Amino acid sequence: MLDNLPRGTICIEDIEMGMSRYLRKQITDMDIEMFAQVSTDRNPVHLDDDYAQDTIFEGRIAHGMLTAGLISAVIGEQLPGHGTVYLGQTLKFLAPVRPGDVVYAEVKVTEIDHAKRRVTLDCHCAVDGKKVLIGEAKVLAPSRKFD
Repeated sequence: MLDNLPRGTICIEDIEMGMSRYLRKQITDMDIEMFAQVSTDRNPVHLDDDYAQDTIFEGRIAHGMLTAGLISAVIGEQLPGHGTVYLGQTLKFLAPVRPGDVVYAEVKVTEIDHAKRRVTLDCHCAVDGKKVLIGEAKVLAPSRKFD
């Protein structure tokens, strides 16, 4: 038995079809600047108001991968939680996220392979009820048993 699993971690033995978790986060200028710093993606569409105004977005937008990172947060912190290993992720960006937007990120269990501890999750992010990102994640869930 693994006695050191953090509270809130859902082990493969307890994951059920349709189970879901979510978070909400307001995207701030600081989030965008910090993501640019960490990723080294300093595209001016994210950081320069004047530049971004003349793009198809008509204003600054958050990095798409910053938004996608919220999916990672739900998976790594809630479902399945700590100890989860990412195996793959598909993403389709449907609309921009802007500074000040509140992003709702949700994951939902769509497939479970208990024997291999693999879980497939439908993922999406939305702003004001409009989906801005959709995708699918495949993860290796933690277990209470040792391999």
